[in-house]
Amino acid sequence: MENSYNYFKRDISWLSFNYRVLLEAEDENLPLYERINFIAIYSSNLEEFYKIRVADHKAIANGGARNSEESVESSLQLLEEISAEVNRQLEKRVEIYENKILPALRRKHIVFYQSHRVEAFHEEYIKSFFKEEIFPYLQPVPLWKDKVTSFLRDNRLYLAVRLYLKGTAPEDPSHTQYFVMKLPYSKVPRFIELPRHGEEHYIIYIEDIIKANINSIFPGYQVDSSYCIKISRDADILIDDASEGDIVEQVKKKVKKRKIGAVCRFVYDRKMPDDFLNYLTDVFHIDKNELVPGDKHLNLEDLIHLPNPLKGIEENPKPKPMRLNCLDNKESIFRYVAKKDLLLHYPYHSFGHFIHFLYEAVHDARTTEIMVTQYRVAENSAVINTLISAAQNGKKVTVFVELKARFDEENNLTTAEMMKDAGINIIYSIPGLKVHAKVALILRKNKKGNPIRSYAYISTGNFNEQTADVYADCGLFTCNKTLVNDLHTLFSTLGGKQNPVFKRLLVARFNLIPELHKLIEHEIHLAESGQKGRIILKMNALQDSAMIAKLYEASSRGVEIDLIVRGICCLIPGQPYSKNIKITRIVDSFLEHARIWYFGNNNSPKVFLGSPDWMRRNLYRRIEAVTPVLDIDLRNEIINLLNIQLNDNQKACFVDENLKNVFKNDILQPPIRAQYAFYAYLKDKNETFL
Repeated sequence: MENSYNYFKRDISWLSFNYRVLLEAEDENLPLYERINFIAIYSSNLEEFYKIRVADHKAIANGGARNSEESVESSLQLLEEISAEVNRQLEKRVEIYENKILPALRRKHIVFYQSHRVEAFHEEYIKSFFKEEIFPYLQPVPLWKDKVTSFLRDNRLYLAVRLYLKGTAPEDPSHTQYFVMKLPYSKVPRFIELPRHGEEHYIIYIEDIIKANINSIFPGYQVDSSYCIKISRDADILIDDASEGDIVEQVKKKVKKRKIGAVCRFVYDRKMPDDFLNYLTDVFHIDKNELVPGDKHLNLEDLIHLPNPLKGIEENPKPKPMRLNCLDNKESIFRYVAKKDLLLHYPYHSFGHFIHFLYEAVHDARTTEIMVTQYRVAENSAVINTLISAAQNGKKVTVFVELKARFDEENNLTTAEMMKDAGINIIYSIPGLKVHAKVALILRKNKKGNPIRSYAYISTGNFNEQTADVYADCGLFTCNKTLVNDLHTLFSTLGGKQNPVFKRLLVARFNLIPELHKLIEHEIHLAESGQKGRIILKMNALQDSAMIAKLYEASSRGVEIDLIVRGICCLIPGQPYSKNIKITRIVDSFLEHARIWYFGNNNSPKVFLGSPDWMRRNLYRRIEAVTPVLDIDLRNEIINLLNIQLNDNQKACFVDENLKNVFKNDILQPPIRAQYAFYAYLKDKNETFL
């Protein structure tokens, strides 16, 4: 039966998710600048997609061997599908931006110039600003075919200019010249606020100021036209795990090469004439397949920095992280967790509680050792600073640092070296694996040196106080001896111990997949014996065909399955073998990031939380940690979260068999916006401790 199953293509599914992000910019119920931010997020996501996923497919299509499971022919076909879908989405982005966002700004008395033609009362200001603030940083570089040309930096904006000598015939190619200028990146903001006029506020792109003064840059020439361009380069770095060399040195060298990676996308203003574009592609040796038509203004991810002249008038009503009253009235998290497990939901709860947990360990005389995994940490991290304080306070501190965390390699390496200098024991990446588990362990002993109550923390999110404000995650504190011992075994495994045995903790590459199969099989058995088989799986991505096939089988045999999947979902609903499966996608103020799994177990539910999605990389090529939620109250709290999300009729949509985002539009039911409803639920629960 499994051979007859079908699956969505991973990258086409991801594009469906990113399109859902873009659709938030259409929601007129959101604050205007939040809508603008969703255009920026969509654009930023797409940029990374090209640097990693599209770059991989291009490498295979060109004869590379990054992924032996993919053929040259299938890569070429997929690249065509991606290009068609991206172009369709970019048309929608133009429509939203020009027909909805810009008019909405005008209604709020914000005029966002979209060309270099400005009102007369701004002309002199723009000339002066250009001369004093922009012109000193411009360096036009001539472009000549078959000669050495300027190197285009990754994701930097350039202005391509075509001009000809004054007094000559423009149609004579021998008198035509081409230049390229990099826009000032760090010296001048992308958006310039102009003097207010009456009730109106004015903003303009830096490139439009340059265009308004472009003739002064090229004396003796007549400028024919100018258009923005940019290049995206392959940003994936492959660490040679088989090499005997130092992985730290590999990372240092290969991160530097990221800036000069192969071109995977050349984006240009779609209004650029064909002969102009052809000249540029010849000069920069751009393949036609790498061309992506864009808008007049590129790098719309920069919109996240768009000035808001009305800031303070239009407030963003996002929930603010709350501190738990049950902890604020007690001195010690240790004492609280000694009596009862504790569950934090970020960003609804303050990440400061976890920092305080580490702080207690630093100052607890009986704490002997602290162990933590590091995947992505914030810059100037309070977590890292507290661990350094612990080492300086005589505690043994061990931190496993994953150097292969994409785009965080440099930050992780710098942080690791700083911790090492402070006396912290650093364990670096394991060859052939990434360690993605989000775990911390506090080991304690009495004065005689005998082990006493210790504490474990297992989370769905990174130890990062910055992302904890925007990522919806959860973390469990427990002193359950079995889980503490299992976590100690996990850290011993990261340090090189072989053949570990885990009793309750589920760990990828060891017992995770067998236990998942047992849990699914049990729900199948219940369904086939006349009882209710029920599964709810919340995660960021579902891609592994073997696990999807198991869900197809469970659906075919009567198990009712709800999937709450934010991003990639390769499972196809609406098929005979998936008739009992629904896929819900939620995109709202916070990034849904938690991985939570529910198995009905004949009305005695089993609930788990942890770090892995059901991607092949998570299940087979990473170390991931998942804990059962054993406390009945906390288990019910998570079940309430899942039910609230499944009942969302404001920001949730179904994903159908055509990868369409189908909004519920359930006008007969009271409105439920899950993130805000769950915050209200937690707030009410918190107030019972007052």
